[in-house]
Amino acid sequence: MHRVEWADLPPAARAAVERHTGPVERAETAPHGVMSRLACTIHTRAGREFLKGIPEDDPQAWVYRHEAQVTTRAPRAPRVLWEVHASGWRLYGYEYVQGRYPNLTPGSSDVLALVATLTILSKAPWPEVLSKKPLHERWVGFLPDRVPDGMYGRGLAHTDMSPHNMLVTPSDELVLLDWALACPGPAWADTALTIPRLISAGHSPAQAEEMAQRVPAYHAAERDTVTVFARTLHAAWEDWQRTRPLPHRAALTAAARIWAEWREAGSAAHAF
Repeated sequence: MHRVEWADLPPAARAAVERHTGPVERAETAPHGVMSRLACTIHTRAGREFLKGIPEDDPQAWVYRHEAQVTTRAPRAPRVLWEVHASGWRLYGYEYVQGRYPNLTPGSSDVLALVATLTILSKAPWPEVLSKKPLHERWVGFLPDRVPDGMYGRGLAHTDMSPHNMLVTPSDELVLLDWALACPGPAWADTALTIPRLISAGHSPAQAEEMAQRVPAYHAAERDTVTVFARTLHAAWEDWQRTRPLPHRAALTAAARIWAEWREAGSAAHAF
């Protein structure tokens, strides 16, 4: 998505933001992310805030409202501070999180910080006042004819576990950013979705599973249900890589395939 700079916003929209923040002295466009038309850190005399925005008439404008509502209820998430509608733009100010992207390679202490955040997140229920298609419906066409009951969870699932959606704070707490794709899902869904990320970062499937098993919700999940999840994830990502290719998808799809094949081999071994 083509990014819009702070200076390119209509003057009335900038003025509406500054009524909340005070005068913006400078703005830095975010280097990562593919969804936000406007995404930048703004600097004011009072400090820093993170600004996200999209034109009101954009078909994806509703996603920004959804994200703001989710973050008021999600653990380990930046809080939305204010909302502005001005000059045809929908703009949201979030608290600025000081931190760095995590190192998810084997042996990194950041992986343990991620496990701690996944454990906390796995205990959060989906806020039923918010309407959103559950995760299993996102994968219609890739699931087997008989969907395991464990796939119908109503936990609060982030679902986009990219390291660029994570920041490790100076206190070694891992915070999750960009909740636009959050939806109801199994309590262990985000832990499962993290496994291909760990494999892509250099973990073997066994190492990635060992880390995931430290999250109680994942440890308690039925073996066959998780295997169906892994197989479905690979099928979905393989299709999206073919039909909607992005630079990062090929490596992730390969990691998902490695995980699914490893689980299927393990399930076959347990059948005897």
